[in-house]
Amino acid sequence: MLKYGLSLVALVAANPAFAQADDDIVVTAAGIEQSRDEVGQAITVIDADTIKTRQAIDVVDLLATTPGVRFNRNGTVGAQTGVSLRGAETTQTLVLIDGVKVNDPSGIGDGYDFGPLLTGNIRRIEVLRGSNSVVHGSQAIGGVVNIMTGVPAEGFGANASAEYGYSDTFSAKADISGTAGIASGGVGAAYFRTDGISSAANGTERDGSENIAANARLKLAFSDSLSLDLRGYYIHADLDVDGFPAPAYILADTPEVAITDQYVGYAGINLALLDGKLTNRAAVTWMRNDRDYYSARGADVDYGYSGTNLRFEYEGVYAPVDQAKLVFGYEHERPDYDYYDAFSTTSAKINIDSVYALAIVKPFTGLAVTGGLRHDDHSQFGGATTFGANANYSPNGGATNVRLSYGEGFKAPSLYQLYDTFSGNRALTPERSKSYDVGFDQRLDGGRAVLSVTAFQRDTRNQINYDVSLPPFGGYANLDRTRAKGVEASIALKPVDALTVTGSYSYVDARDRSVGSATYGNRLARRAANAVSVSADYVWPFGLSTGATVTMVGDSFDNAANTRRLDGYALAGIRASFPVGEHLEVYGRVDNLTDENYQTAYGYGTYGRAAYGGVRVRF
Repeated sequence: MLKYGLSLVALVAANPAFAQADDDIVVTAAGIEQSRDEVGQAITVIDADTIKTRQAIDVVDLLATTPGVRFNRNGTVGAQTGVSLRGAETTQTLVLIDGVKVNDPSGIGDGYDFGPLLTGNIRRIEVLRGSNSVVHGSQAIGGVVNIMTGVPAEGFGANASAEYGYSDTFSAKADISGTAGIASGGVGAAYFRTDGISSAANGTERDGSENIAANARLKLAFSDSLSLDLRGYYIHADLDVDGFPAPAYILADTPEVAITDQYVGYAGINLALLDGKLTNRAAVTWMRNDRDYYSARGADVDYGYSGTNLRFEYEGVYAPVDQAKLVFGYEHERPDYDYYDAFSTTSAKINIDSVYALAIVKPFTGLAVTGGLRHDDHSQFGGATTFGANANYSPNGGATNVRLSYGEGFKAPSLYQLYDTFSGNRALTPERSKSYDVGFDQRLDGGRAVLSVTAFQRDTRNQINYDVSLPPFGGYANLDRTRAKGVEASIALKPVDALTVTGSYSYVDARDRSVGSATYGNRLARRAANAVSVSADYVWPFGLSTGATVTMVGDSFDNAANTRRLDGYALAGIRASFPVGEHLEVYGRVDNLTDENYQTAYGYGTYGRAAYGGVRVRF
């Protein structure tokens, strides 16, 4: 659909930089709060206003309109969904929820399934693109998706919403938060259910899903220098699944069911010393992901996986002067993997100890330089050291920023890839990557126009892929090399206060570079070269807000041999909202306005035209 020659004009008139003109603080690059002018890496912020305005239910629908992001979904809402950053494997995307690493140790490649992750009470998403193992450790080869729920309101605040639409889809969410004395906190819950669509593109039976999510946080500030943080997140997802029934073993309607329960917990102590120049954070985090699979609803469980990750983290930040800051820390991580079926069980665990240090220096006005090292001691694969550095220079107080970045990535084979009964390979070796990018950001007319352009390249060695040729039924093996290179651009325009236009474009050339292999030079599967998206929202004088988003994705291939093509597609959506008084708002949207027929994974269905409407209240 979209060919290589998309012009720079299209690049500049593309998809969302979101609130880049307004969000001047980010936390994902160094694990601490930083001004954007300190960061030389490419980061996109999806803020609360954007999440509300877009009316998206699925987090992936927001991510899909950011530069460098590609995704694939196996059918209905809630189905298995992977997110690729800059052409990396979906298993090379590190995901955080409220500061907790949630990649599943029992998943393929420790990957995170975005299917059950709905927007619920999520208030902010930061997407960092490029290898960043110094701060975040294993998995961060492609980049990091950092999901954050809302922080407590001053005093008291509450929000609730409910909507209904296509395929008997109903969703509702509510949250309450506040501050009283030394305590601040909040709780939220979200519910979603739908009859869905057939996950098999050639099927007729709808595959429904039900999703319950809850979040809570509490902070006790005993003094200006000492506080306690407690956070929790829970997801329960019940999903109808289509499978590959005998004897044809072709994707088709089946009565299978998958049930997932995800638990996330964080407990941390924060202590400031030396008049605030030295801050310390010590925390225990815990994640558990249970996945059970049934041949039919009401039947006994056929097989299941359980992944657990217990982590201890210490982070110190020493800032002796305004121009210098040292971030250092220690982490201990223990991922556990369990599999069971009617005939056998498999369990495995590893231990990873890590130390890291990162210096942020501002030698003169306008220049910020960051560099650091990390050493991981893996109980099975030994030690690995990674390095990262970036710089941001502004000659004019932030109106122009020139960015340079280099990052290394390290990712050990997952416990699933090593020990799975059917496809595991204990001879696998860790993946390593080197990522380079250079870019600039330009603000014009006092910030009413913001343009960002970044060129990047990432080289990966020993990338792990599934090889169907391995006996007896296929398995995991290391590729020699892969390379991804390209360009990303985003623009945010606010010519008048009532109108916001955002856009992004990315070209990603991700290929197998394993010399001598049968797939040398082929594009990596499910990674379209071109993607462009444009959004516009306008607030009319009488209060009505209207908006639209158009997203176009180019052709890709569904397999390593590049013999099974996925045609490109264009999606358009429109939306509107209208306040009724001070506390009530009605809203509605139409997704896939043109009823485009497309696939993001071969053989799996996607939604046609669908309309939804709802109400919001806030206090």
